[in-house]
Amino acid sequence: MANPWTGEVVLVIDGTARVMKLTLGALAELEAQLGEDTIISLVERFERGAFSSRDVLALIVAGLRGAGWQGGAADLLAAEIEGGPVRAAQAAGQLLSRAFAQPAGAGPGA
Repeated sequence: MANPWTGEVVLVIDGTARVMKLTLGALAELEAQLGEDTIISLVERFERGAFSSRDVLALIVAGLRGAGWQGGAADLLAAEIEGGPVRAAQAAGQLLSRAFAQPAGAGPGA
């Protein structure tokens, strides 16, 4: 079960529910891998729907690594993701969203 308060997202990979989380270290790796000056440019691409499958894969790997997974992108090339590419893209978007926003109901007076 994912804890949205800590930015977690669950994705089922090869039949196993995997928790993902974008830590500061995972975000730094992601920026370097995608050649972005800031993570905000990646967030903006997702908001515009202008992301690539490479972006989705990089986010999934960063999220898995942020949650302690030791693998890399090559380990996911033949993996079966429950829900396919659409679910992978949704999970990647959720990772970005949860990394930079509080869950609904959070904040002053909540």
